Amino acid sequence: MERRMSVATHWGSFIAVVDSGRLVRIEPRGDDPAPSPIGPGMVKAADDSARVLRPAVRKGWLNGLPRVHDTARGADAFVEVSWDDAITLVSDELHRVRSQHGDSAVFGGSYGWASAGGFHNAQSQLQRFLALGGGYTDSRNTYSTAALEVILPHVIGGHPWSYQSRMPMWDEIAENCELVVAFGGLALKNSQINPGGLARHQTRDLQRRCRDAGVRFVNVSPIRSDVAGFLDAEWLPVVPNTDTAAMLGIAHTMLVNGWHDEDFLRRCCVGFDRFASYLGGEFDGIPKDAAWAAEITGISRDTITDLARRLATQRSLIMVNYAVQRADHGEQPIWMSVVLAAMAGSMGRPGCGWGAGYATMDATGVAPGRPSVAAVPKAPNAVADFIPVARIADTLLHPGKTIDYDGRRLALPELRLIYWCGGNPFHHHQDLHRLTRAWQIPDTVVVHEAWWNTTAKFADIVLPVATTLERDDFAAGFSDPHLVAMPKVREPEGESRTDHHIFATLASRLGYEQEFTQSRSELEWVRHLYEQTRTELGGDAALPGFDEFWRNSTAQLPPLTGPFPGSFEALRSDPQRFPLPTPSGRIEIFSEKIDSFGYDDCAGHPTWYEPVEWLHADLSARFPLHLISNQPASRLHSQYDNGGHSLSSKIRDREPVTINPSDAASRGIENGMVVRVHNDRGSCLAGAVLSDDVMPGVVQLATGAWWDPVRPGLSGTLDRHGNPNVLTADRPCSRLSQGPSALSALVDVERYDDPLPEVQAFSPPDLEH
Repeated sequence: MERRMSVATHWGSFIAVVDSGRLVRIEPRGDDPAPSPIGPGMVKAADDSARVLRPAVRKGWLNGLPRVHDTARGADAFVEVSWDDAITLVSDELHRVRSQHGDSAVFGGSYGWASAGGFHNAQSQLQRFLALGGGYTDSRNTYSTAALEVILPHVIGGHPWSYQSRMPMWDEIAENCELVVAFGGLALKNSQINPGGLARHQTRDLQRRCRDAGVRFVNVSPIRSDVAGFLDAEWLPVVPNTDTAAMLGIAHTMLVNGWHDEDFLRRCCVGFDRFASYLGGEFDGIPKDAAWAAEITGISRDTITDLARRLATQRSLIMVNYAVQRADHGEQPIWMSVVLAAMAGSMGRPGCGWGAGYATMDATGVAPGRPSVAAVPKAPNAVADFIPVARIADTLLHPGKTIDYDGRRLALPELRLIYWCGGNPFHHHQDLHRLTRAWQIPDTVVVHEAWWNTTAKFADIVLPVATTLERDDFAAGFSDPHLVAMPKVREPEGESRTDHHIFATLASRLGYEQEFTQSRSELEWVRHLYEQTRTELGGDAALPGFDEFWRNSTAQLPPLTGPFPGSFEALRSDPQRFPLPTPSGRIEIFSEKIDSFGYDDCAGHPTWYEPVEWLHADLSARFPLHLISNQPASRLHSQYDNGGHSLSSKIRDREPVTINPSDAASRGIENGMVVRVHNDRGSCLAGAVLSDDVMPGVVQLATGAWWDPVRPGLSGTLDRHGNPNVLTADRPCSRLSQGPSALSALVDVERYDDPLPEVQAFSPPDLEH
């Protein structure tokens, strides 16, 4: 007999249909106007052959062999062991490393989205466990927005993510705005997801409302489809990594024509005079005018001039997407976009001004936030050491090295044990061959994983974990005004256990189970967190009791209303009464603090720095195509690459790579061919898609295909499956943020006429019993 049960994921809420304990299908909820196809594809992966069914230990680690050749991490066979033996191995190794090398030798900065759910958040569970055990080295910032997270507090003040409640919402844009200029586009595919969960997808319909209201859109991006077709956007193809130059050219045009908002710049900003001198070329003899910008960006001088006029004379909004800051000097387009909005005259006016990350997640621009929802309580971490999130390979390769970070000097710690769960570093890190070399260095790598993905294959001890369908929880998505019940849909596959169960068992072995679990079962924790949220929000008046919520599947949170701290509208109205949380209380066009750092790659005002890798670099003579490794449409990062929807997008089992027809013709490449994408860092196979949606000189290969090296553990080997991070550079975007620069990469593409190697990405390693 079929049962229908509520399911919440990062890509939306669904109904799971179960028959006799077997997952039959996953259906969209009837009230979701734009359900993601990723959800139904989860059925394919629920019990596929890639599931980790039992605890497994790398054979070479178990036998104490050196990490060379066939016994290297990534290449070795595994031995399946009992849970009791696995718990003994992990607990003993944690104790040994802490005793011999100190708590900072344990890395718990495990990064990744994990799965939806307020209680079973993998990183929260891991870090609570490690903190209670003595502490751990953490990581800071995210691969998605590291440059933004570091630069914005200097420029507009506040928490790195506070801008989300300070920028215009879509309904305000529809009512008030005339012109939206989107640097990096507004790719609707990204709004399928929302961290923590999502009840209903709203971005598509809200964008339609803007277009129906007469808002005009300009897409400044190398990719035309970065904006939905129904928006009828004007496309300005731009040389990748040159958004800052385009903005500077627009700003110079405003300045010399007197189109800039002098009143706002004088009352609500600091440092415009020094920045204006830079624009005019007083420091370097180079005016940053429209002709200068046209030469760099590929956008014509007349177009830049016209765009400057339109921005200054219409009610306008400047949007900047996250992709533009995942590049060399990624702080600059974020900073410069704020400055350009301040100059244009619409900053602090309803529905206008500036915003970031629209359509990157469904909640961005939909709601300014939601009331606080109780989460797993954090335990104090006794270890002060941390690393910038994208510097993990540097840390492993160069312990003790000192690096800059946001005005500080950090000594990279020596990491002896890596504990990773809820993420896939062999998806999101750059230059995977360099990471492969670094990953061989620590004594031990412990991974919790549901599937034999690359990270599991590169571990020493793999503990099988239950998926989001195999545990009880509730979802509370970022800025989403709903709570969604997540009852267990099916029993865990094989011998899988939840992360919490594993850590509770380890805590028992190490002597602090009571402190970790607080004597609650998992469902008792879920109930406790919900009831705590309900009490803090006002009890019955705010939310129904837990049992009613569990029966009804959803509950509506009370609305979160402003005014929000750091409002640009309040700043415009009275900067003395409503200052921003910056040193000056105003928008910092020039930052004395950043200037005091003395960085040669991040001055005290927005600046054009030539990227290390771009289409005007000398390297383009050998690698003449710029690689855009953006977010996929068929999965979330690497999650459910083995799901039905992602698998259906493959071309001859490989990830698709989009290439302009002119670039394809000059290389003899036809639609559907398997091609080799390569540079000096690595190479991968992918399936060619010919489209003029990408400008000439650019190829687009989405992230998230499970890395599938022909010779695992051997640096430089061919990837059979199409992971772009074998091609990207593990290079910080600047000394300020140390963020990733994945979108600054040059490649070439050629036909692959050799016999095709079979894709092994979804096959388990050799397992011994």
